[in-house]
Amino acid sequence: MGSSSAPAAAATAQPSRRKVALYLALLTLQYGAQPLISKRFVSQDTIVTSLVLATEAAKVICAIILLMAEGSLKKQFSNWSLIGSLTASGMPAAIYALQNSLLQISYKNLDSLTFSILNQTKLLWTAFFTYLILGQKQSSRQILALTLLISAAVLLSVGESSSKDSKGSGSDYILLYGIAPVTVASVLSGLASSLCQWASQVKKHTSYMMTIEMSFIGSMFMLASTYWSPDGEAIRKYGFFHEWTFWTMVPVLMNAVGGILVGLVTTYAGGVRKARFRYSLSSPCNCTATICI
Repeated sequence: MGSSSAPAAAATAQPSRRKVALYLALLTLQYGAQPLISKRFVSQDTIVTSLVLATEAAKVICAIILLMAEGSLKKQFSNWSLIGSLTASGMPAAIYALQNSLLQISYKNLDSLTFSILNQTKLLWTAFFTYLILGQKQSSRQILALTLLISAAVLLSVGESSSKDSKGSGSDYILLYGIAPVTVASVLSGLASSLCQWASQVKKHTSYMMTIEMSFIGSMFMLASTYWSPDGEAIRKYGFFHEWTFWTMVPVLMNAVGGILVGLVTTYAGGVRKARFRYSLSSPCNCTATICI
C-alpha cells in the first residue's frame, strides 16, 4: 500500500517540477529581453507612471483570464476578504509600485547589459530578506557566489559611470538616473519577493489573486502620487498616452506577463531559487537579444 503511494506522489510531483522549469525558462527570457525591448519601443519622453499603470492593468486582465481558464474565478472571489488581501498583498504592492517606477527610469539611462547585471544584485537582497522573514539560510558556497556577484556589479557600475563621463554624457547623471534607481529597485525587489513568498507559502495565498490584489493596490498608490508628482502634472498637461505608439504596448504586455510568471515561480520555487536561475541565464539572453534586435 505504501509502495504504491510513493510512485503516485512522485508522478504528481513531476508535472509540478516541469511547470516550474517552464515558468523559470520563460521568466529568464522575459527578464533578459525586457531592458532592450523597453529601450527600443519606449520614448525617452514617455511618462513613467502611465507605463506602470498600464502594466498593472494588463497584469490584472491576464490573471483574471487565467483564473477563468482554471475555472476557479468565482471560488477565489467568494473566499476573498479585505483584511486578508491587505495582510498578504498590501506591503508588497506598495513596494513593487515604487520598484517599477525606478526600473522604468533606469531602463532609459543604462544600456541593457549593464542594467541586467546591476539588477542581479536583487538576488543578494532576496536571500537576505528571506533569511530575516522566513529563516531560510544560504550555504557558504552560495554566500561566496553572492559576494562575487556584488563585486562584479560594483565594478560594472564604476566602469559604466567612467565610460559615460569620458564620452561627455555626465557620470553624475548616469549615477543618479541609471545606477541609483536600479540599485534601490533591487533592494525593494528582494524585500517584496520575500514578503510574497511568505504570503503564498505561509498564508496560502494563490499567485493569481496576489497578482490582482497587488496590481490594484499598487495602482491606487500610483494614482494617489499623481496629485503631487511631476508625472501627474505631465499627465494633466499632455495626456496619459503622451509619446505612446502602438509598439509601446509590446514592453507593457511583456512586463505584465513577467509579473504573472514571477508570482507563479515565487509560489512554487521560492524567491531565491527564482532569482538564482533567472539571473544565471539573463545576461546570455540579453546578449543574444542585443545581437538579434
